[in-house]
Amino acid sequence: MNIRLRNRHMNHEPGTGPVPSVPVPGLVPTLRRDDYELKNTNPHLGGERLTSTYDLVEQTYHLYVRVVKAKELPLGADPYVEIRLGNYRGRTNHFEKKTNPEWNQVFAFSKDRVQSSTLEVYVKDKEMFGRDEYIGRVVFDLNEIPTRVPPDSPLAAQWYRVEDRRGHGEIMLAVWMGTQADEAFPEAWHSDASFAHGEGVFNVRSKVYVSPKLWYLRVNVIEAQDVIPNDRTRAPEVSVKVEVGNQMLRTKISSTRTMHPLWNEDFMFVVAEPFEEHLVLTIEDRVHPSRDEVLGVLSLPMTVFEKRLDHRPVHSRWFNIERHGVGEMKFSSRVHIRVCLEGGYHVLDESTLYISDQRPTAKQLWKRPCGILEVGILGAQGLLPMKMKDGRGTTDAYCVAKYGQKWVRTRTILDTLSPRWNEQYTWEVYDPCTVITLGVFDNCHLGAEKPGLERDSRIGKVRIRLSTLEAHRIYTNAYPLLVLHPSGVKKMGELQLAVRFTTLSLANMVYLYGHPLLPKMHYLNPLTVNQVDTLRYQAMNIVAARLGRAEPPLRKEVVEYMLDVDSHMWSMRRSKANFFRIMSLLSGLFSISKWFNNVKEWKNPITTVLVHILFLILLWYPELILPTMCLYMFLIGLWNYRFRARHPPHMDPKLSWAEAVHPDELDEEFDTFPTSRPPDTVRMRYDRIRSIAGRIQTVVGDIATQGERLGSLLSWRDPRATSLFVVFSLCSAVVLYVTPFRVVALVSGLYMLRHPRFRSKMPSVPGNFFKRLPAKSDSLL
Repeated sequence: MNIRLRNRHMNHEPGTGPVPSVPVPGLVPTLRRDDYELKNTNPHLGGERLTSTYDLVEQTYHLYVRVVKAKELPLGADPYVEIRLGNYRGRTNHFEKKTNPEWNQVFAFSKDRVQSSTLEVYVKDKEMFGRDEYIGRVVFDLNEIPTRVPPDSPLAAQWYRVEDRRGHGEIMLAVWMGTQADEAFPEAWHSDASFAHGEGVFNVRSKVYVSPKLWYLRVNVIEAQDVIPNDRTRAPEVSVKVEVGNQMLRTKISSTRTMHPLWNEDFMFVVAEPFEEHLVLTIEDRVHPSRDEVLGVLSLPMTVFEKRLDHRPVHSRWFNIERHGVGEMKFSSRVHIRVCLEGGYHVLDESTLYISDQRPTAKQLWKRPCGILEVGILGAQGLLPMKMKDGRGTTDAYCVAKYGQKWVRTRTILDTLSPRWNEQYTWEVYDPCTVITLGVFDNCHLGAEKPGLERDSRIGKVRIRLSTLEAHRIYTNAYPLLVLHPSGVKKMGELQLAVRFTTLSLANMVYLYGHPLLPKMHYLNPLTVNQVDTLRYQAMNIVAARLGRAEPPLRKEVVEYMLDVDSHMWSMRRSKANFFRIMSLLSGLFSISKWFNNVKEWKNPITTVLVHILFLILLWYPELILPTMCLYMFLIGLWNYRFRARHPPHMDPKLSWAEAVHPDELDEEFDTFPTSRPPDTVRMRYDRIRSIAGRIQTVVGDIATQGERLGSLLSWRDPRATSLFVVFSLCSAVVLYVTPFRVVALVSGLYMLRHPRFRSKMPSVPGNFFKRLPAKSDSLL
């Protein structure tokens, strides 16, 4: 089936020019700082029916035509149906030599683009050569077409007599005016996708995808028995290779070089339902540093393993091994393993910084949802041209949203830089401290001559953390789509969203904020950092492979971009951004230290006197210290409520250190792994990293030195310093025993707050003593 638009200004096929992953050169506008900010929008949400479930999108009307079937058509005809509405043409598939064909296909024409007052439905006979003959037609007046909006029941199809020149034939049709809330909308063939052809027609539909159910597979290789090497004159050096699909791990060579090797090593893999891969164990003998001989193979399906929901022990089992390359054997080797499918973990397939789901694999362990997230994907505006078509820049945009296991993909709007999707989706929320990710892409699979070779280009991405949203409030904003290119950060357009987070229970929400983020198995039997990174990469590959097999496919480059596949790669820009984030946190401590120094220096006598009074009050009534601190935080919280954020956070190029980044640092960030740059460039970057690492090394060494000096106070490494400290400790103990604590605190406080006239600019005695203590830096080479 295809839809064509007959218009001498718009009727063209997709071009064969290059499809860059960056905007078309020469079409990138100059940006101001305001272009990176979040903007408020005021869309007309919900339309006329305020009770509609589609209340977060602008209501759009479409003319729907359902072509069901025909009967009593002329013998020998190859029938198909053509729908004409102004300049638009829609066609069904044709059947060869069939008098009672059935199509059951739906067409949707946007009401805003309708330029005719009549709808014509033609039944035609396809000819091999020459012009197709029409069998008959049915004409509808658009003013007489009924309107249907769910939850109304579907409109019943009716038989219509076609005005056949040969005198017979009927066609069953249903024609109605509806909105995007209609059940036929996702599967309908839309007039705004009329340029797609061939396989590209299937790639413009909106779809909902579900990630496969992922499990951790824990394999404990314990030991083996009766492992006979091919060369019996030497002691075997046996190891076990464990494979699950494309994942492969290997044990160390057994320390006991006998026919009964022992390993007792644990491995973790990621598997997905339905289980397609087998667990394959291969016993190998290291006969040469570069060659291993296979002694036996064991292949087991996942269905034979136990599913564990907690940390209870799993029974181990013995399995016979198929002897490799040996004919008649009186006995076979055996391997002792303990295998289980872990249902108490959450299998991470996305970065923990932007996690959208924290539930364990086993559904029995799920809690009740705490809220509902509703997102209306209204449209985009100001998109940059991503490819050239007929000598002009254009974009075929669609949007993907991912939260939890549910992925949604809007339909593709062709040949426009301001697409309007107006599609609404809903997710159940099990934890408010999660993130929904939305990405916009350019569809490069609209009838390409070599399908599968093109890659959908990234236009931009938006993240929204649910905990930053007020409950039951609708946020309507235009989010800037920012992408980092080798030439710098670029604004690719704006994504207009309407978001609402509805909480179901306040008590449950309060409980969740004191509950661990991940399931309890992550704390009772935690995974190592390396395991988490490796397993996340494997899980992402499995999700991308499974979603790529859907129809239409959610392609690998889309899944990888949404799951932040390259978030672990080195980047000088990100390192700077994280450094300045730390400095921003420490700036508060620096400000307090500076304020306290000003108080001690009597820069503002009134403030210093007030601090003295407060100090004396708290010293005399120490029970007021904690209440005063809590009251202070309460008042600060109330004061800051006036300045709270009015909209969710968004991508910030200044915080990301993307505005003032050096071009060479960007080139390094976009370099492949391993590097593909010239040796001189690699040497320069290596020297730069060495210089930075040298500074970090110095700071780490200074921190270690201070800690070692603290430890040397009582280590007698410096006998004189330790003697002085021991005598000082004894004297201090005697003085503190006989002196009330308030007196000691009063003297200490007044001494610290003394007037500058009684201060010396030289370092203090305790500081001088501490800096003279020895450290282990003297022993470093």
